[in-house]
Amino acid sequence: MAKTPFFITTPIYYVNARPHLGTAYTTVLCDVQARYRRATGLDVRFLTGMDEHGEKVEEAARSHGMDPQEWCDSQAPFFEDLWQTLEISNDDFIRTTEARQTRAVQYLWERMRESGYLYKGTYDGWYCVPDETYFTETQVSHADEERGTQGQHLCPDCGRPLERVQEESYFFRLSAFQDRLLRLYDEHPDFVMPDFRMREVRSFVEGGLQDLSVSRTSFDWGIPVPFDDRHVTYVWFDALLNYMTAVGFGQGTDEAAAEFARRWPAQYHMVGKDIIRFHCVIWPAMLMAIGEALPEHVFAHGFLMVKNEETGQGEKMSKSRGNAIAPEEVIDLLGVEGYRYYFMTDCVPGEDGAISFSRMEQVYNADLANSWGNLVSRSLNMSAKYFDGKTPQLADGWSERPNPLCDIAQGIFGRYAEHMDKIEYVAAKDVVMELVHAANHYIEDSAPWTVAKDPARREELAGIICSLLESIRICAHLLSPFMPQTSAEVLRRMSLGDEATTDDLAAACAWGQLAGDAPVSKGDALFPRLSPRA
Repeated sequence: MAKTPFFITTPIYYVNARPHLGTAYTTVLCDVQARYRRATGLDVRFLTGMDEHGEKVEEAARSHGMDPQEWCDSQAPFFEDLWQTLEISNDDFIRTTEARQTRAVQYLWERMRESGYLYKGTYDGWYCVPDETYFTETQVSHADEERGTQGQHLCPDCGRPLERVQEESYFFRLSAFQDRLLRLYDEHPDFVMPDFRMREVRSFVEGGLQDLSVSRTSFDWGIPVPFDDRHVTYVWFDALLNYMTAVGFGQGTDEAAAEFARRWPAQYHMVGKDIIRFHCVIWPAMLMAIGEALPEHVFAHGFLMVKNEETGQGEKMSKSRGNAIAPEEVIDLLGVEGYRYYFMTDCVPGEDGAISFSRMEQVYNADLANSWGNLVSRSLNMSAKYFDGKTPQLADGWSERPNPLCDIAQGIFGRYAEHMDKIEYVAAKDVVMELVHAANHYIEDSAPWTVAKDPARREELAGIICSLLESIRICAHLLSPFMPQTSAEVLRRMSLGDEATTDDLAAACAWGQLAGDAPVSKGDALFPRLSPRA
């Protein structure tokens, strides 16, 4: 029986700079969801990539003395290498300079021309090169009033100087889709997640939509418009299409058409809150115009801020403030698995998160070193010590006997899945850590080192150790999307390595599947405790 497809995407990242904490955050968010869905038996397609066209990329290349393609080629390894380091399990890495993207975008142009929602005109207005975004005179004036800006106009979003652009352009009749978009939001209230982001999107659309300039003539670093070679494609009109390109749109073969029919629409686009207008307004309108299905959900996460230890407030990261943190710095402190765990379980997806090295150390030591790592180390050590390097032989009916850990484990997958399905990673982690903490308390309450002194209590000792190991087995499965290598190592130490690749997570988390009389090894500490930074 064929598996149900599940398609999840990151935005594709600009190549004007190396990957930073924000791009890594989005990518790990997607990876956790992709790994979780694979473990539940879905046929996952996980896409990420690079956005390589547009004026901003052309300027970055020029500033480094390269042509745009050279610059893009030089930046790709930084993204690919970091994703490999962070254990990102993407199935595809798309670059918008690839031939498949050119084919898809030019096919989009033909479909748009046929749709009647495309016309040629002249654009005369404001443009933010760093954000690759157009702004109306009203938007700019309103932003200037709020800031008290005089003289040079600044971008309403990023605050950087705007350029006045006057050029011939093709326009997409975005204004024609206001009512259809509002109806979409009414009929599919979870199209934009979390719900407070939906309110932002709705408010923007209710304020009225302007037609969108979708081609440029003032530079040539972009995909040519197929029926007018003086124009190149506006970068967002190109970039958004990558999601469909990667699953066969516009490729002109039967195989690609079959893949597109199976994979599209995407279940999740994961994006930063700064680009929700493109993904939740422009993108669905484009798809409506050409009669293609819409993605099921766009999940917009917040920004990572640096916590000011003196004020306790979050501040935007910047090199000028001296508070910018590179992914490599965090990896050096926490390791890759600790990095993944911290950002996924201490920063609430959807909200801005204030991060600090002191908080990273606190979470790492409390959750990973003292709780999860300590539980695994003590339990495997006792099993090896008291049962000749193995798990205890399992007595008949051991899993059905009254046990506080069994009680907590009952229904644990359902409670966990309820949160994972909605990208509520902090709450999902709490479900797992409840069992971890209970198991650590169980060790103290049951005192197996005392029970081991009495040969007559051998069966009782076996029951204690089995309950601990079974709790560890279940927690390893549930923590695997967050820390895949650690979970695989824990299962390996219990001679359960084959379980690490399960595609039936619900069944794997049922109590009572521990393998008896199997070799166990304590191994090195999974998470050595961190000392406070100087």
